Amino acid sequence: MAPLITPTEIAANAEVVRGRIVAAGGDLRRVQLVAVTKAHPPAVARAALAAGLTALGENYAQDLLEKVADLAAEPPPVRAQWHFIGRLQSNKVRDLAAHVAVWHTVDRESIADAIGHRAPGATVLVQVNASGEPQKGGCPADPPSVAALVDRCRALGLIVVGLMAIGVAGDAAATRAAFRLTRQRADDLALPHCSMGMTADLEIAVEEGSTMVRVGSQLFGARPPA
Repeated sequence: MAPLITPTEIAANAEVVRGRIVAAGGDLRRVQLVAVTKAHPPAVARAALAAGLTALGENYAQDLLEKVADLAAEPPPVRAQWHFIGRLQSNKVRDLAAHVAVWHTVDRESIADAIGHRAPGATVLVQVNASGEPQKGGCPADPPSVAALVDRCRALGLIVVGLMAIGVAGDAAATRAAFRLTRQRADDLALPHCSMGMTADLEIAVEEGSTMVRVGSQLFGARPPA
């Protein structure tokens, strides 16, 4: 079995990512790095915390809960701030509610309702399907649809801080258009944050106004095989 990545290696990789953010015109005081530990074992989350990366992103409920339990068994000096960045099912919200600090993928009213019930006052982002791809999550990107879901979240007492979008794999022009549209929708609603950009499209995201980038492989290497 290959050795796990060390905190020193993660910290060095994080500096490379931060350099990319700055080179793309981003301000490190305004662009948050969310370290995506998806599919990596709990030891990698622990190493990320030791490297100073406290905002950790997870896509799957069971994986997040496994990491939470591991960290609770032997608490590290700093606590993780968990960002849920995967597609949500309403029935998973109950299990996650006590642990998630920021929900990135509120894409329909049923999810907003579940979070409002289980985690009143939670910090959320509304996910927008800015590329219009049918296989992707996200509410429709037209202004009335986005505004209606933001309003619904607020009516439930949730704190809406921004919008989230996913780029188009292998298509830089379509990704840029999707990110630009998302930033425009956020600005129209006076929302400060946009969660946009991953390892492959980080520069485009920062150039188009991202304030949260979700990076996994450049920090931790390739995900282990399933």
